[in-house]
Amino acid sequence: MVQTTTLDALIRTFKVILFDSDGVLARWPGAVPGAPEAIDRLNSLNKPYFVLTNDASALPETRATRYRELALDIDADRIITAGSLLSGHFSDLAIAGSRCVVLGTEDSADYVRAAGGEVVSFEDDFDVLVIGDQLGFPFLEATGTVLTNLFRKVDRGETPHLVLPNPDVIYPEGEGFGFASGAVALMFEAAIALRYPARNDLVFSRLGKPHPAMFEEAFRRSGTRDAVMIGDTPGTDIRGANQVGIASVLMGTGVAIADPSKLPETDRPTYLMASLEP
Repeated sequence: MVQTTTLDALIRTFKVILFDSDGVLARWPGAVPGAPEAIDRLNSLNKPYFVLTNDASALPETRATRYRELALDIDADRIITAGSLLSGHFSDLAIAGSRCVVLGTEDSADYVRAAGGEVVSFEDDFDVLVIGDQLGFPFLEATGTVLTNLFRKVDRGETPHLVLPNPDVIYPEGEGFGFASGAVALMFEAAIALRYPARNDLVFSRLGKPHPAMFEEAFRRSGTRDAVMIGDTPGTDIRGANQVGIASVLMGTGVAIADPSKLPETDRPTYLMASLEP
């Protein structure tokens, strides 16, 4: 039986609070009930906290501005995004300077430029395909053109790099849900598998949670691993926290299913919390 907890109990128990964004703090175009008050309380206590978001559509400064429109007073230096992980990925693969098609927003393209990539039009030949977001581009025209050019490259014996900063498939939006950039990548991978069934290497490198890089950056900034992750998605927020050895809290305000006992052990939270409201 997973025990329940409250934000006050977490503040007393852990040195650092880590939040997921969508479903925990925001359900665009509004804030999750209790989230503005929770952030104000942490700010007044000078309690260390960070927002770990799989988003790659907005720079931290852009996202901080959007948060303030929701009465969430979160500074940009407290926001760690999946987009910011591109620099390390490009460095690890030595692909800085490569021609990159970016499906996403202008901020998505800026993340790629900051990583050293040369951003080109979706109509151009490319070495790297980055899916930064599901919005910000003419979806049907761009995906069809990029898929065609990708097939041509593979037919010529080339292997493009496929990069997905945000592996989320769905996200909470208002009272419902929307498809995220991970769904776009799955669409590409399904098409690639149909045409090249033996090419298991033609898949996207997924950078965001549950992978450890974002958590490790939070530990680096805070100087401690005494942290707890509050999230709404078992397969990213909770699994990622479990993998790096910190406590996890599953909130019921976003993607989470009602009964965590039905989850695989890797995705089971340390605690449950109904909301951030007292």
